[in-house]
Order: sequence, then structure tokens, then C-alpha cells
Amino acid sequence: MFSDERKDGSPRFGKLHFPVGLWINSPKKHFAKLGRRWPSVGSRCPAPDQSNYVDTFLSAPDILPRHCCVVSSVPPADPSQPRGSAMVRPFRGALITHNGAPLHRQVELAPGDLLGMGQHFLFMYKDPRAAAAPPAWLPKAWVSPGLVGALACQACGRSLQERQEAFRAYLKSREPQLRYRPQEQEALLAEIVRLQEAPNCRLGPAFLFGLCLEHAARELEPGHLPRLIARIAQLVKEAVWEKIKEIGDRQPENQQDKGELGNLSIEEVAADLRPLMLWMANAMELLSLVQKRVLDIEKDLDLEGASHNALLSSDLETCDEAMAVLDEVIMSTFQQSVYYLTKTLYSALPALLDSNPFTATADLSHVPELSSMPEGIQGTLAIYQATLELTRDCDLHPDLVSQTFGYLFFFSNASLFNTLMERGSSHQSLFQWAKAVQIRTNLDLVLDWLQGVGLGDIATEFFRKLSTTANLLCVPKTSLLQTSWSRLRNDYPALTPAQLHHVLTNYQLGPGRVSPECWSPPEKERDEIAHSDIFESFTDHPPLILPCDGFRLRLSEPVSDDTLHRQLIRLRRFLWELERESLPANQRAVYGLDPSQ
Repeated sequence: MFSDERKDGSPRFGKLHFPVGLWINSPKKHFAKLGRRWPSVGSRCPAPDQSNYVDTFLSAPDILPRHCCVVSSVPPADPSQPRGSAMVRPFRGALITHNGAPLHRQVELAPGDLLGMGQHFLFMYKDPRAAAAPPAWLPKAWVSPGLVGALACQACGRSLQERQEAFRAYLKSREPQLRYRPQEQEALLAEIVRLQEAPNCRLGPAFLFGLCLEHAARELEPGHLPRLIARIAQLVKEAVWEKIKEIGDRQPENQQDKGELGNLSIEEVAADLRPLMLWMANAMELLSLVQKRVLDIEKDLDLEGASHNALLSSDLETCDEAMAVLDEVIMSTFQQSVYYLTKTLYSALPALLDSNPFTATADLSHVPELSSMPEGIQGTLAIYQATLELTRDCDLHPDLVSQTFGYLFFFSNASLFNTLMERGSSHQSLFQWAKAVQIRTNLDLVLDWLQGVGLGDIATEFFRKLSTTANLLCVPKTSLLQTSWSRLRNDYPALTPAQLHHVLTNYQLGPGRVSPECWSPPEKERDEIAHSDIFESFTDHPPLILPCDGFRLRLSEPVSDDTLHRQLIRLRRFLWELERESLPANQRAVYGLDPSQ
């Protein structure tokens, strides 16, 4: 039960019994009732058919229709086991204090705890099940979300030395914790954005942003978290847009002084793309952390009911908009990355069709090192290798790595296939057995190398069209001349009828020889073939699908990465300096905490 007193100490109108008090006095009678719902306190009662109705009524201008919920857990059957606890949970927008501190989320009540509801009611919790020991009349001191309140407050009874030791322990701690006050938030977020430039920090921005979200969800009022999520998403977007502009300005076509130097090398492209790839990796991890917080808000919406839908719905809308911004960041960084990589591939791929792998310098007995590969495929493989190293260096999510290479292989297949089809009808025709064997060998070497680095399955899938065409052209001429159209359609289903007909029509049989009658398609397919395109479309690329699991960041575990730990210490020092500078000059020396020690 709760004792009801005015805040000036004078009694009010007797005692106010919450349902938790009724349950304590008569557990058998009220157990089933309380097990189905949360008893609530408010200023009025909704319709009787609503499951969440107000049990206890208070009359004051600052008491909401549904102000808070109080519930007691099930008592243990064995008296020797720990007793059930009472919990209090405020509804959104309700003014409640717990032992003098603003209460924003559910907490457990201890005997002697003081609950303030609005400006007019103050209750003390008493548990009849507790021992006869006197209640804890003195509540625990509330601390501010900053470092002064947490570590340097003299009201906590710590000596100066104890406060200094607590500060140094927090400063060097590997616990995933970053305390700050709302007024220092903007400076902190800007520092985290700049952290992306630090070497070897990789997922540092997403991790530190995640710590900010954890702190806001734990220490700050609930409405602060959606605004923080929106601000972080906007800062990430601005940083990415700036990097995209910088990369575009460095491209040869946008620099008048480049002259005839041509395209950038893969090493230069990889260096330019590294910031974008890092932001893609961080935005993906950050989106996962935000989604978990949004699920918590949705649970609150289900629990609090219609009377608080407006506030929570507004929070969810803000979060949805922020997640859309992060989606846009991931999509943009992915598009820009594959654009510049395919741009580099475009000039390297034709050598795979033209070069002869059977040279004295090429070792074809096994999958050799890149430098030992035939010269015609070294350029293509160098781009794949640089991309793989870049994704690993940036800790890109494995699903995004797979989709990046899926797009590169899609482009490589379409580009090579279209070139093959185009040159098949020209005087430089590649539709001949000797040339096909060289193409098949080059392609096999590429696929074997990709298999060796763990990308073989993806490559096999996306190179199917080119591989099928090479297989067809490698069939001995005598065997191919005896194969019917229907048999070829069954044996090479990856080729459309128009593509197969184009290959057979332009196949180099030799001077004076014409295509055999068995290669002719049936009458019903000829009209379709005549009006079909033989080239692969570059617009049919696979869509980008964001991953749902497999994320790397764990905010509940100590920081094991030394580089990230150093950045965390640096930010803690940075926040302490900001907080200390905001103190009056006569108080700075009192706290006596020097972060440099």
C-alpha cells in the first residue's frame, strides 16, 4: 500500500490503496486479476469494455487520463524464495518522480521509495511482506547524465580521492558506456563523424553512435531518443554526400588538367572509395541498432494503448524517417562504389576475349598467384582483388560484400557477352573454335581464382551466360554440324532463341561453307527471333537487399579492440573538458579531476 501525504508533510485524505496493495493483502483473490493486465493510475476511466482501464483515480490538473501503471509480480510458492517485486511504469508524458529523480521508464520499487505524481501527490511505498526493518526513508541521490553528477557529486559522500579514482576508472574502462549531457550532444556527434577519418577505426562511428543511443534510452527522457536518431542519420548523410562530391571532383573527366591521362588506376579508385565503403559498413550496423530501439517503442505503443498513440506514433514516424535516410545512405554508397569499380572494369575486360593464355610466361597447371596469370586477365583479377581487400578492410557486412561482387560479376558477364555478340557479326568474329578455346581458358582461370578466394559460387551464377556461349563455341566443328536446333536449345538453355540463332548464323565454318539446315529454327520461332534483342540489358541487375542478421557490433560486451578503446577514452576526455568548462570558475577546482592524470 502507499501512504498519501502532501508534499509539505501534512496528511491528505486517509490512505490511497493501489491494486498492488490489494494484491499484497489478499493474494488469492486478486492474483488472477493482476496477472491479466497492468493496474493503472489516472484521472478518468475509459469505457468498461477496454482491457486497460484506470483502477485508481487522482484529481489534479497535471494528472493524465492514464498516468502510470503499478504491478506486483507473482509471489513464490516457497516462502524461502525471494519475494515478488513491485514495478512502476510511467505513461508517455506523465510527470512522475522516483526518489526525487524524474522517472521516464519502468523501475522496481523498494520499501521506502517515494513516488511523486504531478505537482500535487507524493506517495511512499510500503511492502507488508518486507521484514520489520525500518524503511529506507532517505532515497538514493539522483545523478545527472553527465560526469559531474555521476562521479564528482559531493552529495554522494565520496571523498575527493574517491571521486578522482572513480573518474579515472571510468575514463579507462572498457565497458561500453559513454555518459554525456544533452547540451554536449551536438559537439559529441560531430567528433564521432570526424572519427571516420581515423586509421583502423572501421566500425568506430557506428559503435560510438550506438553508445549514444544506449545512453539516451537509459538516462534521458523518452522523447529525446527519436530526435537523436534523426540527428545521427542526418549527420551521416551529410558526411557521405560530401565524400561523394569529393570523389566526383577527382575523376579525370572533371579535371581539366588531366588531359589525356585516361582513367584512374584501381589503386587510386580503391583509395577514393574507402571512405564511402566505411560509411556503408557503419550505416548498415547503425541501422540495425536503430531498428532494435524502434522495436522497443513499438512495444510501448502496444502497452500504453490509444490514449498515448499520438506521442508514440510521432516518435515512430521520426524514427522511420531516420531509417529511410540511413537506407538512402547505404543505397547511395553502394551505387557509387559499384559505379566506379565497373567503370574501371570496363577498360580491363576486353583483354579477356582477345588475349591468348597459352604463352610461355603463363603457368596453367594450377591456380597461380596473380602475377603469374596470363597478362590478359591480370587487369580484371587485380580489380576483383582490390575490391575484396577493400571490403575486408572496411568490415563490410558479408551480405553486402556478396552483393557488391554479384553486381561486378553481373556487369562483367553482360559487358563481355555483349562484346562477344557484337564482334561475332563483324570481320573480327570470335565465333570460331580456336578463339573459343582461348576465351574458355581465360574464363576458367578467372573462375578458379575467384573460387580460391571464396567467391566461386557467386561468380558461377552470374557468368552463366558467357560461360554457356563459350561452351557452345568450344564444341568441335564436326559435332556441332550434326546437332539439331532443338538439341542445341535443350543443351544451352541460358541462351535465348535470338542469341543462339545469332551465334549459329555467324559461326565461322570456313570459306564457302554455309550453315546446315538442322540449325534452322522452326517457323513458329522465327518471328520472335527476328524481333528480339540479342544483347544483355544492364538495367536487369540484381536489387540490393539489406541484411537482417549477421551484424558485428555488440554493445553489451566490453571493448576489446584497442584502437576503438583509445577513441572511446579520447571522447570521454573530450566530454569531460566540455562539462568542466561549463562549470563556474570557483567550482572547477573543487571537483579536482584532471583527465590527463
